[in-house]
Amino acid sequence: MNDNEIKTTVFTLDRFENGSAVLIGEHFEVIIPKKLVPKSCSEGDILHLTLSSDKAETEQRQKKAKDLLNEILNSK
Repeated sequence: MNDNEIKTTVFTLDRFENGSAVLIGEHFEVIIPKKLVPKSCSEGDILHLTLSSDKAETEQRQKKAKDLLNEILNSK
């Protein structure tokens, strides 16, 4: 399996409310910050939401968190 798997889903931009964008998919809806939606988009537009995993970044952040925790615990 690829370490950086990518999934893309199609949504309709249903509406904007309280600084968020509501995206309606085939089986569910997603609410995201409005600032993530391209400025040229308006209600009714079709958007492609892409999610990808990044194993290298995950490992790097886990190491950073672990190092910080060890630093905190060893400073007492």
